[in-house]
Formats: sequence, structure tokens, C-alpha cells
Amino acid sequence: MPLVAGVDSSTQSCKIVITDAATGRIVRQGRASHPAGTEVAPSAWWEALTSAIADAGGLDDVAAISIAGQQHGMVVLDGEGRVIRDALLWNDTRSAQAARDLIAEVGAGQYAERLGVVPVASFTASKLRWLRDAEPENAARVAAVALPHDWLTWRLCGFGPADESPLGPVLENLTTDRSDASGTAYWSGITGEYDLELFERALGHSAVLPRVLGPGEQAGTTSAGAIVGPGAGDNAGAALGLGASAGDVVVSIGTSGTVFAVTENPASDATGTVAGFADASGLFLPLIATLNAARILDSIAALLGVTHDELGTLALAAEPGAGGLVLQPYFEGERTPNLPDSTASLFGMTLTSTTRENLARAAIEGLLCGLADGFEAVRAQGVEARRILIVGGAAQNPAVQRIAAQVFDVPVVIPTPGEYVAAGAAVQAAWALTDERPNWALSIAAEPEVDFRPIIREQYRARRAT
Repeated sequence: MPLVAGVDSSTQSCKIVITDAATGRIVRQGRASHPAGTEVAPSAWWEALTSAIADAGGLDDVAAISIAGQQHGMVVLDGEGRVIRDALLWNDTRSAQAARDLIAEVGAGQYAERLGVVPVASFTASKLRWLRDAEPENAARVAAVALPHDWLTWRLCGFGPADESPLGPVLENLTTDRSDASGTAYWSGITGEYDLELFERALGHSAVLPRVLGPGEQAGTTSAGAIVGPGAGDNAGAALGLGASAGDVVVSIGTSGTVFAVTENPASDATGTVAGFADASGLFLPLIATLNAARILDSIAALLGVTHDELGTLALAAEPGAGGLVLQPYFEGERTPNLPDSTASLFGMTLTSTTRENLARAAIEGLLCGLADGFEAVRAQGVEARRILIVGGAAQNPAVQRIAAQVFDVPVVIPTPGEYVAAGAAVQAAWALTDERPNWALSIAAEPEVDFRPIIREQYRARRAT
């Protein structure tokens, strides 16, 4: 069978896997770093993509490629296809007031009914409203709006400014997919259409929006003739890479934390807690996201002067509930709950509870309890949960695995470490190539025994900010 490539253009880096289209077996892979920060020049993503492709040995023998990327980021282009200003990423919270303004004007219920989502600072519409209000001259120049994976796909297909790209700035050839479009707060997973009134309310005028491709549809070809797939938002890409189906809830612990499930029916949560996203297979992806995830463990490990493995060892030396010590881990503000200006707090400090062991456990419990709150919100949308698939680097820590089995009340499964977002993009590439979705096997690394300890969640709820 031919080879296909999947790309994960994430917040921190660009990763590519080149796989056998029949089995999903990785033949080779590459990566390159992205700049730090919440405001990034898209050209840095393009440079990282080309570097990652080179690191993976190039695409000469690759028949198809697809790009999954970080959701929500705002890429604004002028009429010549040039980026007007650095992209605002999903984790840039300067648009928090803009989100509140949009909700005040339209109503949370109307947003949920029309789109399946309610604006928060992360969403593209909120960032466009911020641009309109804070940088009106830049907003007036906007001829097209794209998401990170849309822009990379467009460039990969040969489009861009005339002096940089062989096919020139054909804005009408911008494409996206339903999963990423559903995170803009101006495309509806319910109707499958852009809501142009809501888009123009955000930006202040009309502009070209990417054509929304269906699962397995082709966006174009590279200069070498490789098929380019539709791409996806990172979480939808991970769902494809994991082969998630009904009954599976995915918990991802990365720079951000996410909880999502593949369902046949769209979600519509007027509180905005659960985003009613679409997935990349033609179904739906109700999702919550937290701004704080693996970096919680980074922070506390650094504070204690230990490695992540040592942090886990300390945590397992403490009892469930950490002696009453509770970490509310909103170090970077928070999206779920929607508290962009919040900070982290440590509760229950006494002479007895304040130990290195309890602080280590409180960090892991706080991380997982924030995600467990999201799990309950997703489940409240009618999602059936038979097992939880936990992915991300932190999931490989034995302490995180054991404590997760104490925090969640359904079985926890830890897939073998892998680049699941890139793997999902590779699934898309194979789908676009063969016109059939592949079915690749999932390897499991651990299945900790169910050991639900209600005290952990009870203590966290008692301290939780709302």
C-alpha cells in the first residue's frame, strides 16, 4: 500500500508521521519547534512544517497528506493573501471581554441554538471582535479569515502571496473542515453552514471564509502531486487517531486539557460549558477544554525541585485526598469554568497537611478533578461513558494513572504513547486517497484497576470556584 502523512501543527511544535495507508504503521516521522507565546507569526508554522517534513525524510514517496492543527487561532489575510498581523492563539485571553460583549448582544441561548457553542475568549469570533475594537485599521484590511490548519493547507496546496507561492493569492481556495469550523463561533455544527450575521457582528464586515470540506474530501494537491486532505482541529484529529467510538470519552492532558466524546447528536449547552463541536468523521464532538493541564505538574515539580517521576513517587506516598490539601489549579486563568482572570489557590493548609507528599498529590488530584468536572459536564449532555481513554505525556506517569482510577468512576485506559493528532490526520490522508476510512488498531499501554475514591472529588467541589 502507498504511504500517507499526517501533521499535527500544535501550540508548541509541528509533528509529522508518515504511515502505511493499510495498517497505520509509522514508517518515519519528524518534528520542529514553534515559538513560545500566545501571539505567533503564521510564517513560523510554515517554516516548522517544512523543517518537520525534511526531518521525516521528505514527501517524495507520499501519496497523500493532511494537516490537523490547534483550534480557534485567528489568521487574518488581506486581499493579496498576506497575513495582516500575528495570529492570536486559542490561549490568548485578551479577547475575554469581546466574548462577553458578543454574548450580551446576541444571547448565550441564541448562540447555543444557532451554533451549538457560546463564545469564550478562545474562539475565533471573540478574537475578531477584539481586533475590530482594539485594532480597527487592521480589521478594516481583512479580506479573509482562516484558522491555523486552513492557512497551512492553503499554503501546502501552492497558494499564498504572489511573490511566495506558485498559484498566487486565490482566497476562494481556502478550505477548512467541519471540526475546526465548529470552533469559530460563526459556523454551525447543527446546520452545517456559516452564520454570516454572527461573523459580521464579530469582525464588522464581510470577508472570505474557507470552504468547509466533508470527511475524506480533497483540499487540493501539493506541487509534487500528493493529495491534500481536509485537515482537522487537534481534538477531532486525536479522536480519529484513537479510533474513538460511541462509549469512549477521551481525556487529553497536554498544554491544555480536553474532555470529548464522539456522538451521533449535536450538543447545545447554553451555559457554554460544553462546546457542541462537530467531529472529523461526520458526527459530533461535545467537548470541554481547560487552559491548565500538564503545566500544573511542571509548576509543582519545579517548586518541589523534583522530576515528574519523583513528583509521582511523592504523590503515591500520600493518601487519597492529600490530607485535605486541595489545589485549584487555575494558573493561567481558566476556560472551564470560564474564569479568564482567575489564579491558582491552595486550600486546606495546616501544619499536618502541608507536606511535600500531599502537595504532590494535590497537584495531580487538582489536574484530574478539573478534567473530571468537564467529564461530568459532557456526560450531562447525554453522552454514554463506558471507558475513558487518557492521552498525553502526563498520562504515562504511573501516579497519574493510579490517581485517575480513583478520580473517575468508569474504567480508565491508557493508550500506548503516540502522536494521535498526527495519526488522525494520517487517517484523513488515507481516507482522501482511497475514499474509504481506514480502521487501524489501537495499542493499549495500561488499564489501571478501578479504585474510585469519592473523597477526592468531594473535597475539590467544596473549594471549587464558579
